[in-house]
Amino acid sequence: MFNLYSQFQKHTYAHSRNISVLDMKLGDVNGDGIIDKVYLYGNTSNGIFADNITLIIQDGHSNQSTTVNLQNNAGYNARLFLGDFSKDNVQDILVSIDSGGSGGYGIFYIYSFKNNILHEMFDVDKYNNEYKFNVNYEDFYKVSVGNPQLDVLFTIDISNKGYDYLSQYYNDNGKLKQPAKGEVLALGALYPIVTNVNSVGYDILALQRIIGTTNSDTLGYVENLMTWNGTQFTSSRLSVSILGTRLISLL
Repeated sequence: MFNLYSQFQKHTYAHSRNISVLDMKLGDVNGDGIIDKVYLYGNTSNGIFADNITLIIQDGHSNQSTTVNLQNNAGYNARLFLGDFSKDNVQDILVSIDSGGSGGYGIFYIYSFKNNILHEMFDVDKYNNEYKFNVNYEDFYKVSVGNPQLDVLFTIDISNKGYDYLSQYYNDNGKLKQPAKGEVLALGALYPIVTNVNSVGYDILALQRIIGTTNSDTLGYVENLMTWNGTQFTSSRLSVSILGTRLISLL
């Protein structure tokens, strides 16, 4: 543990703060059949928030350590998950960090360490740059969610929002008073998911929240099921989910 602590100290300025193990997992991440140790270290001030969060992989055979400095390295509830995302029978490393705040954003990285070679499989910033959407209020109580680059368009029916809400945007004839836009927020959650019980590995499910003109107005979620194709994660199912409403009796 002392060697790991010393290695982390070289990459931190927090000599006046607490250096803590935020999470630790055991698993064979280099494929040699020997269990390795994977750590998340960070600087903590109050036990909740951490910055300079750093991933350290300790080879179970040689005890040599590899340090991975994360580009986005501050937040809450930093945690690890080991699972085979690349379907090569070797566990990969998922790093998840909550950013905090009302947006509910998340920070996510996935790394392969097969044969002790570090390879970044998933980067939250690259994902957010690729999966951007236009959200527009349309006539007759509809909201469109589209991405021209991905050639995809979804339509959300907001007619059940009630008069007080709808009258902000619509005339009584269902026409928009003026153009109004919503937003699809940055990635908020990334879940390992098993889509085939006969498979040895995991896919990932990415969630982005769709909002109206204010952050408190959740219209639904963009759900993106992604599978590793050998070189990158590709979308195998992109959909929009909406929140349910109470059944109204017609009696």
